[in-house]
Amino acid sequence: MQCIGRGLLGAAPAVLAAIAVGCGGTGEARDGVLTVSAASSLTEAFRAYGESLPAEPRFSFAGSDELAAQIRQGAKPDVFASASTTYPEQLAAEGLVEEPVVFARNELVIAVAPDSPIESLGDLAGPELDVVIGAEGVPVGDYAREVLDRLPRGERAAILTNVRSEESDVKGIVGKVAQGAADAGFVYSSDVAAARGGLRAIKLPPRLEPDVAYSVAVVEGTADPDAARAFVDGLLAGDGLRALKDAGLLPPAD
Repeated sequence: MQCIGRGLLGAAPAVLAAIAVGCGGTGEARDGVLTVSAASSLTEAFRAYGESLPAEPRFSFAGSDELAAQIRQGAKPDVFASASTTYPEQLAAEGLVEEPVVFARNELVIAVAPDSPIESLGDLAGPELDVVIGAEGVPVGDYAREVLDRLPRGERAAILTNVRSEESDVKGIVGKVAQGAADAGFVYSSDVAAARGGLRAIKLPPRLEPDVAYSVAVVEGTADPDAARAFVDGLLAGDGLRALKDAGLLPPAD
């Protein structure tokens, strides 16, 4: 595999140096490509970031809970990026990842078709609606439940009655709403932006908005710790930060 290539001139020096280490400087028997396990909602941003690096990482996108479970079961990605702070903090406490860092925020919204008559959270309590949310334990599902738990009991019960499926990651929710298999779903604002006009976002009342924070950590035992840490650094200041912004994610703090 060629170690120096696309994006070389635009890459940060730290990333270049780390990739050089990953391309054989450590003497490890690996192909020099980082493996990054990341929440599904980071798909567009991370792929764009990867294209700016000399060697694009090997990505695995899924629900944050599923990826954390894989690490507990012995999977060894180099980097783990979660749509919540919970799983990286738990894995760090278990000695499976290094100290995590918050690198982005997002907004939970309701996704509907562009021509949908739904205009507010309260409308989801109406009759004959199909609503889809994330499964319990999946960050997007937990954030949705956090919102619903803040509603009056009757309104919360009416919305939950309309829930027809619970998806294992946010892309499953996006797909069902975009294909017309559901009337509405709780997703992130960046997912609506990625739909490029195929979905419309309904903002939640400020008092109900959850704090959606993304956390990333280097996995313990990586053969290329310098490259893994450089990838993380790029999310905080560099091509990764720009890719996150372009994809509609927000900085970790105002």
